[in-house]
Amino acid sequence: MTELSFEPMRRAMVASQLRTTGVNDPRVVHAMGEVARERFVPAERGAIAYADTTVPLANGRGLNPPMALGRLLTEAGLEGHERALVVGAGTGYAAAVLAKLVGTVTALEEDKALLAQAGEALAGTGVTLVEGPLAEGWAAGGPYDYILIDGAVEYLPEAIVAQAADNGRIALAQLDRGVTRLAIGRVVGGAFGLTTFADAAVAILPGFERPRSFTF
Repeated sequence: MTELSFEPMRRAMVASQLRTTGVNDPRVVHAMGEVARERFVPAERGAIAYADTTVPLANGRGLNPPMALGRLLTEAGLEGHERALVVGAGTGYAAAVLAKLVGTVTALEEDKALLAQAGEALAGTGVTLVEGPLAEGWAAGGPYDYILIDGAVEYLPEAIVAQAADNGRIALAQLDRGVTRLAIGRVVGGAFGLTTFADAAVAILPGFERPRSFTF
């Protein structure tokens, strides 16, 4: 499939999956319309790169539907100067989009197969790709104005919350009894509050299972 054949699919994604679902930040729409999503999926799955579904990646991971990423970026109200962290970078798509919207982006991944794919796909984007346990975040690059957890999690570790700057935002999908809901929170004076705003099918990130005593 050639680059020319992907362009109509990208335009259709913007028109039917983003503009119709509350992705109304022009900068987010433009960025997602520019990044070649097909570069971040296995070659054999190129035909569904722009589908309104989770695209399977290596080792049980998945590339989330465009709407989910678009809503998480839109709700953040990004201004362009932010220092950002992507937790669960996968093959790097969300980080590539985010790099067009903020000042700096660090992308954290622990799966070696995905890291190798992300390293190739993110070449030239300015994204700093790092390897480490997802649930620990990446304190060395913080504090962050925006942290994107690119997947569904049962709980958010304190280690990651502590890496957000004061008034920093954290975006994620909250997994609760099999249902995933997009959510965004803000850290103010050391306290963190989270608000859900939309249901969405989002791939589950490993390592974020809720401790028995924990509740959001």
